Amino acid sequence: QVQLVESGGGLVQAGDSLRLSCLASGRTFSSYAMGWFRQAPGKEREFVAAINWGGGSTRYADSVKGRFTVSRDNAKNTVYLQMNSLKPEDTAVYSCATVWRRFGNLETKESEYDYWGQGTQVTVSS
Repeated sequence: QVQLVESGGGLVQAGDSLRLSCLASGRTFSSYAMGWFRQAPGKEREFVAAINWGGGSTRYADSVKGRFTVSRDNAKNTVYLQMNSLKPEDTAVYSCATVWRRFGNLETKESEYDYWGQGTQVTVSS
């Protein structure tokens, strides 16, 4: 059974940084691309960032490009999301997910992901 557990969320001020972690188990982690999504109150879940199985390729939403960095440590079965220069509009529940296809691509659509974590709250005050 695949499990994804996020951590690292919290309450910060605009301009601060946070690093989210997502620990995976139950699957050969190093064979699957991973993604981060977020959902703000009253809004649909949206793509934030993705990283390929080896960690050499990444993809970002335009809204976070240049501020967020996704990375992974396959030895630790963990994917990270470093968030810098946080803005109030970054406030959301952040979830990690794993692409369903082994050695899959950098996907932005939710339908391409099969397992999800429970999410971690990030709140940015102005």
